[in-house]
Amino acid sequence: MSPESTGQNDHYLRVFWRAFRVWRGNRPFWAGLFTMVGGLPIAYFPYANMHLGNVTLAMSTTAGAGSLIIGVLLITLGLTMWFHHIVRVFAGIAAILLALISIPVANLGGFLIGFLFSMLGGALSVSWAPGEPKPEPESAGAGDFETAGNGRGAQEPGPEFHTTAAVSQQPEQYDTTVDVDGGRNRAG
Repeated sequence: MSPESTGQNDHYLRVFWRAFRVWRGNRPFWAGLFTMVGGLPIAYFPYANMHLGNVTLAMSTTAGAGSLIIGVLLITLGLTMWFHHIVRVFAGIAAILLALISIPVANLGGFLIGFLFSMLGGALSVSWAPGEPKPEPESAGAGDFETAGNGRGAQEPGPEFHTTAAVSQQPEQYDTTVDVDGGRNRAG
C-alpha cells in the first residue's frame, strides 16, 4: 500500500458494529434475545434465595427441575432463532408453548417476567420474515431497449413495450423412454 491509497481506514469497532448490524438484520435477533431473557428468570427463581435483612426467603419449589428444563429450552430456542433462522416458526411456537407451560410449573412463569419475555420473543419469531434484497440498478443497455420499443423512454412504458419483450415458450420435454414389462414399473 502506498501513502496515497484511499482505502477505508475505519476503526475496528465501527467495522465490527457494521458487521453486527448486517448479521442482526438477517435473522430474528430481537425474538431470540427476548426468548433467552425470558428463559433466565424461569430457570433461576426456583433455585434462588432472597435475603431480606436477616431473613432468608427460599423460593425453591418441588417443580425446580421442570423450571430448569423449561428455562434451558427457552435459552436454546433463542439461540436457534439466531443461528438457524430457517426454523424460526417452529422455535417461536415452541417458545410460546413453553412460556404457557411455565405459568403453573415455574413460579408463575418466573413471576410473569420470564413468561412475558418468552411470549414476546415467540411471537416476534413467528411473525418475522426476511427482508427482500434491494433491486439492482439496471445497466445502460436496458434503457436503449426500452426506448427502441415505444419511443417514449423509460418513464412511460406503453402497452407496446410489453409486446416487444415477449418470451418465447418452449414445450416441456417429456421422457420418451420405452417402459418394459408392458408399461408396468419395476421396483427391482
